[in-house]
Amino acid sequence: MNTSTKIFIPRDTASISMGGDEVAIKIEEIAQKEKKEVTIIRNGSWGMSWLEPLIEIEIEGHRVAYGPISETDVIDLFEADFLKGGSHPLKLGNTNDIAYLKNQQRWTFRRCGLIDPASIEDYIKNRGFSGLEIALQKGSSHILKELEKSGLRGRGGAGFPTAIKWQTVTNAEGDQKYIACNADEGDSGTFSDRILMESDPLALIEGMTIAGLTVGANKGYIYLRSEYPIAHEILASAIKTAKEHNWLGKDIQASGFDFEIDIHIGGGSYVCGEETAMLESLEGKAGMIRFKPPLPALEGLFGKPTVVNNVVTLASVPDIIDQGGSAYSAYGVNRSKGTLAFQLSGNVKQGGLVEIAFGITLRELIEKWGGGTASGKPVYAVQVGGPLGAYFPNSLLDTPLDYEAFAAKDGMVGHGGVVVFDDTADMAIQARFAMEFCSIESCGKCTPCRIGSIRGVEVIDRIINNENREKNMDLLNDLCETMIDGSLCAMGGMTPFPVKSALQYFPEDFKPEIK
Repeated sequence: MNTSTKIFIPRDTASISMGGDEVAIKIEEIAQKEKKEVTIIRNGSWGMSWLEPLIEIEIEGHRVAYGPISETDVIDLFEADFLKGGSHPLKLGNTNDIAYLKNQQRWTFRRCGLIDPASIEDYIKNRGFSGLEIALQKGSSHILKELEKSGLRGRGGAGFPTAIKWQTVTNAEGDQKYIACNADEGDSGTFSDRILMESDPLALIEGMTIAGLTVGANKGYIYLRSEYPIAHEILASAIKTAKEHNWLGKDIQASGFDFEIDIHIGGGSYVCGEETAMLESLEGKAGMIRFKPPLPALEGLFGKPTVVNNVVTLASVPDIIDQGGSAYSAYGVNRSKGTLAFQLSGNVKQGGLVEIAFGITLRELIEKWGGGTASGKPVYAVQVGGPLGAYFPNSLLDTPLDYEAFAAKDGMVGHGGVVVFDDTADMAIQARFAMEFCSIESCGKCTPCRIGSIRGVEVIDRIINNENREKNMDLLNDLCETMIDGSLCAMGGMTPFPVKSALQYFPEDFKPEIK
């Protein structure tokens, strides 16, 4: 009796953009023609973006990977008998043995790529909702103790201790409290939130529900980046499925606890990644920064106490409750506990997501996982933490990736985005881009950010054109200090970081070419 062969083809954005849908259709078409029974499962991504579309064949309980596959490769794969693991130039071997994946320390992303994101059965089979079950049994104080033990800090960039934030909202008085998930992932070179929402959406739902139970909130909102339509579709389906199985909604698992989640599509503004601007947008207003205090934990959404965390933070919580905070804090170094999903992009051979414990160096990450530059040239500069992060030269690549070590070098780990440049990059142009980006994305509420960024572009242009060079260099440094000291939020306050680092480490790029 013939049994159907399982074929896994990711349905995440990266795979689809590289032809994943066409590959799936072609495999099904040829399988029908050759009367071979196959079951195509649209799983999530393992995060090996440079191999997408990556397809896997399940053979005797193991998965054999091939990639990257194009539609035109499918006929050759059938001729090579890939359904039985046949040899082919694109064969990668057992998925679990691929070094890029094998050498990671997966916690938050352990199910990504493994499961069908639409299957609640797959999720539960891999200890999904185990953390919520414990949380429902043991209650708020137990959750807060385990969070404190874990040392989990906000993965959205600020690195604020999660336990302190949740404790503050728990203690706050209010007839209504909210959980707001910041899924407006706008930093350049970042995609961990997207991969998680598209590959393991129920982990986010479970994490938000635990947060609601902890602080006494019965309503949650996911503020989703408008450029993520596939994530929206998958999340909406997961919310519906969770409700149907009573892991969300009224009287969850007969516990007496109610929790609902709505998705709110963002307005396309970068500044709405800042928590107070996001809350303004959620309320239907223009996404502009609020003055602090009051903190959102005390007066957040609609003036009520609100937990604001990003996707990876919330999705890390279920396994912390399931396995214990000490199991999580065993990873990492110093005050940077646990793991972070670093995202490699730019001029790098093997771009993708790497979940690894804090403490690894930038050089290890780029060389061991990234495979060095795609161009084969030496690494010239690396920007970590998005468009507001400092540019690190080759001499700083041995800096350990932890919050304090980076802060000591005037850098930031941020959301974990790592963008690599070789020596063809002009860092004066990159510095100009930072100022221009700020001028475009500023909410306009404060003068240092709104006007300072425009003046910054003008000053850098004068430096590049060798107009009163020394005077304008001094002016640019003064302008940067004014923006750092006077801006209301990180948009204006951190835009000078890439500018100042470019001036410090790449001064030659600011000198006019000799013609």
